[in-house]
Amino acid sequence: MAAPNALAAQAGVDAVALGGTAVDAALAAMAVTFVSEPGIVSAMGGAFVAVWPVQGDPVVVDGNAEMPGRGLPPERFGRGVRNVWLDYAGGMEIQAGAGSVATPGAFAAMERAHEMFGGASWAQVLAPAIHVADRGWRVGAAAGSYLQQVGEGLFTFDPDTRAALTDDGVPHGPGAALTNPDMARVLTQLAEEGTAPLYRGDLAHRIADHLQELDGLVTRADLADYEVVVRPATLSAVGDWQVATNPPPSIGGPVLATMLRLMGDGTPDPETLARVQREVLTYRRDNLDTAADLEVAGPELLASLDALSLNRVPRSPNTAHVSAVDSDGLACAITASSGYSSGVTVPGTGLLLNNSLGEPELNRHGVHALPPGTRLASNMAPTTARHPDGSTLAVGSPGADRITTALQQTLAWFLCGGLGLQQAIDHPRLHLRVLAGDEVVVEHEPDPRIDAAVQALGWPSNVHDPVAMYFGGVGGALVSREGDLSAAGDPRRAAATAVG
Repeated sequence: MAAPNALAAQAGVDAVALGGTAVDAALAAMAVTFVSEPGIVSAMGGAFVAVWPVQGDPVVVDGNAEMPGRGLPPERFGRGVRNVWLDYAGGMEIQAGAGSVATPGAFAAMERAHEMFGGASWAQVLAPAIHVADRGWRVGAAAGSYLQQVGEGLFTFDPDTRAALTDDGVPHGPGAALTNPDMARVLTQLAEEGTAPLYRGDLAHRIADHLQELDGLVTRADLADYEVVVRPATLSAVGDWQVATNPPPSIGGPVLATMLRLMGDGTPDPETLARVQREVLTYRRDNLDTAADLEVAGPELLASLDALSLNRVPRSPNTAHVSAVDSDGLACAITASSGYSSGVTVPGTGLLLNNSLGEPELNRHGVHALPPGTRLASNMAPTTARHPDGSTLAVGSPGADRITTALQQTLAWFLCGGLGLQQAIDHPRLHLRVLAGDEVVVEHEPDPRIDAAVQALGWPSNVHDPVAMYFGGVGGALVSREGDLSAAGDPRRAAATAVG
């Protein structure tokens, strides 16, 4: 398995030792990640759990965040939001505060995935996270860097968040020793009672009532009415592999599937990668990012492949992710996101809430424009893949709108480019930023072939440092046709792999 840190990876191995499956391993690792990567991800965000069973078709358990506000009068919308400037990814302005919090679905999706595919008990799956929250951990490089970059503006206005993530207003950095005993108590309750308290019980009431006091939108009805959706995965043929991604209303899955289909089966090259990104990301900007109904717009993207200028494309071919496979061929990929964080912690729970309504790239209509109950847009694209010889892959990445381009390149190099999984993850990356009209900017890591492609295309570009965090953090787990297990992590972010 591949996970964001060693504590999470070890939790997955421990779950398997207790009779768990690859799904249990991934769930245990993600639960630990919720505790040990504060700011990067939260238990109170959204998640997609992609599973390819040993027998049967691949599915995605959709626990993405939802637009709240059931039963509230119109005048309540537009309140509880503060603009915060983040010195992150070149600088950006987000909306934070109670009004940026969407209805979370991550834990509900994880519980459903466990019910469908788990082997260990739910309490055993959550036990490592409880231990880490209670006994403590040291902040890793990725979380520490993020806290230091954004903490002064984002993690200081709420008293509980300030106390947890800063030292008298100075954000904690890598190596800081933290505990979260309040979250340990919450996780213990969820381990004993399931997620019902979080959606229909005392925890739900505490969360909703606190947000209502701060002019947020999440109500008790929003939490009680939240439903996980199990969806058939979107399948694409890439070489001899079948690749399964999350379907609409996700944006990430359809975008990744379209990129892979347009790439074809030949050896990838940087110019082709960039041209495909331009075709698909321009289509996304014009058709998906402002779509009123992603349930409709997503399938239209997949159905429009032949119209996406195939003749012009050469035919050569704040988020966390956990990937796990087992020797039986069960694969699980989980990507979870809480946005950039709302900066709000529910007192006495240790739960830092999401700002999924305040991510500007996913809310083109405005922070409170959607009807309550609408599934939000998402860049997340946890992916599973299977070869006719039985080889099975679980892979995914954090990284906002760089998720799909990071996975496009990793999968192209691994499935068609002749590289091993670790080599494919390590390979220098590019990402196309689509601006207004036909304007684009190529963001890329140093590489002679990418440099030559950028020069041939004549597009503006920015060169980043090698293995830059900007380009995501792909993690993959693989079982070969012989049943051999391996995993690979991304040097661009702190990562850990484990084989047990």
